[in-house]
Amino acid sequence: MSTLMTSQNGVSTPAYFKQPIEGADPTVLTDIYLAHTNMVIWKRQLTNPLAQAAKTILAERPKLKTAMIVSPQHTIEALKDALGNTPSVTLLSEDIAQLVEMFCCLFDLEDVGLRLTALDSAMCPRFHVDKVPCRLVTTYHGVASEWIADIDANRNLMGQTDPQSKLIKSTEDIRQLNQGDVALLKGELWQGNEGYGLIHRSPQLVDNCLRLLLTLDFVNN
Repeated sequence: MSTLMTSQNGVSTPAYFKQPIEGADPTVLTDIYLAHTNMVIWKRQLTNPLAQAAKTILAERPKLKTAMIVSPQHTIEALKDALGNTPSVTLLSEDIAQLVEMFCCLFDLEDVGLRLTALDSAMCPRFHVDKVPCRLVTTYHGVASEWIADIDANRNLMGQTDPQSKLIKSTEDIRQLNQGDVALLKGELWQGNEGYGLIHRSPQLVDNCLRLLLTLDFVNN
């Protein structure tokens, strides 16, 4: 349901709140086309072999940073070329290839920009929105991305790090994806979504924990 918002300090704000959508079936991702949402979450649990594969790759490559443009047909080959032809890489590559195929099918794309990164600190610690049409985000190992629902956020204070900045009323308003979740985040360049980009940030990592993050993007915005 839409809720009216009041402009603050002379700065116009969205006329209504966009609601997140989540589901246990991958078909929920098609709901990204609904106008009243700026985030869709496929709530999935990684299989034990896939989770172990991600953990093994992190242990072997704690500084992993790879970025490439791939098509669904060549994702596995490209990842093996970058990471090596091991059983763990094969298992992870097969899963990533499925996500690439889904992303391309959903948005009628021939290829995508793929980033697979090992993180030992928050990559983007401030709450922000992305200047992209839509981004797929999933964490294969470690803590996952944090986000704020429209209804809980004061967009005029985006990027503030002071907990008293009133970007949110309470830290309890900060929500978090789970390891394995596949999320589509609408950005500012999605047609009709200007001023509604999903507000999110990277989580803080503690106790030398590592995170394995995958993102998929449109090649040309």
